[in-house]
Amino acid sequence: MIEKLTKEAVVLLQSLIATESFSGEEDETAQLIENWFITYNIEFKRANHNVYAFNKYFDEAKPTMLLNSHHDTVKPNSAYTKNPFNPEIKDGKLFGLGSNDAGGCLVSLLALFTYYYNHKNLKYNLVIVASAEEESSGKLGLNSVLPILPKLDVAIVGEPTLMQLAISEKGLLVLDCYAYGKAGHAAHGLGDNSIYKAMEAIKWFKEYEFPKISETLGNVKMTVTQIEAGSQHNVIPAECHFVVDVRITDAYSNIEVLEIIKNHVQVDVKERSLRLNSSSIPKEHSLVKAGIELGRETYGSPTLSDQAVLTCPSLKLGPGDSLRSHSADEFIYIHEIEEGVRLYIELLKRAIVE
Repeated sequence: MIEKLTKEAVVLLQSLIATESFSGEEDETAQLIENWFITYNIEFKRANHNVYAFNKYFDEAKPTMLLNSHHDTVKPNSAYTKNPFNPEIKDGKLFGLGSNDAGGCLVSLLALFTYYYNHKNLKYNLVIVASAEEESSGKLGLNSVLPILPKLDVAIVGEPTLMQLAISEKGLLVLDCYAYGKAGHAAHGLGDNSIYKAMEAIKWFKEYEFPKISETLGNVKMTVTQIEAGSQHNVIPAECHFVVDVRITDAYSNIEVLEIIKNHVQVDVKERSLRLNSSSIPKEHSLVKAGIELGRETYGSPTLSDQAVLTCPSLKLGPGDSLRSHSADEFIYIHEIEEGVRLYIELLKRAIVE
């Protein structure tokens, strides 16, 4: 059955690649995922472009494990030399947009869920969500499905990790900062230059080090990424706006980091969102233990995923390589999908099969 599921997973991935599914435009790929469930006689539901299903013998008395990956993609970049929607297999590589991020993970998790769908004696219920709008952190993605799901006790989020165990992930806080001064003529030196005020704050963002350091993710990282001020060369600007990208470890919540920043800088700080928190799972969790027994290594991931909207412990794990994500001529190795399906099944066999 594993071999059959793996072959069908590759076929599904080829169909997904051939179908445009930019964030917010995933209707057709959602239908392809529905067809998978129909083929295997699995009851499913759909919320917007998110497709989800529960294992056949769902028991409310048991804890629940979420299996999640996304079927939306970014738009192909200009450096592509191949047709991003042509699922070509060459030299063991399956090329195409979304093949690595995160199509290989999604179809491998679908194979995993299907394998255990009819099992009666599981320690956990299983719920799988093929989610939309992950790439854009959209409002109609996984976060919109969570309120209609039962309480989640743990999650496996499918993202390319080379099937290593990402036991923590940095959160994201994007800040719009505004320094205010007073306009004046540059020749007279009158006015209050907002750029100089912004420079003081930017210096702090560059030099400040948060005292708590994460074991797996290291330091909180703050980077000024955009700045704008002034309308002409001879006018002192009254306002300077700059943007800060803050990558937050599991040592802090987004709110804690925001409060520290506001207490240190003399500019107006406005957060775009507080919901993209860091995430982690204890090394002592049965999933992590099972992965280590299978020869997998643990690490902390710097990239953001749907883990950010989860409040339960979560493990990021999937076939493919994160370094290939969003790259030109994106691809995943066929053997990576084969390994992904096999390791997913073995992981759950050790962790949740009674």
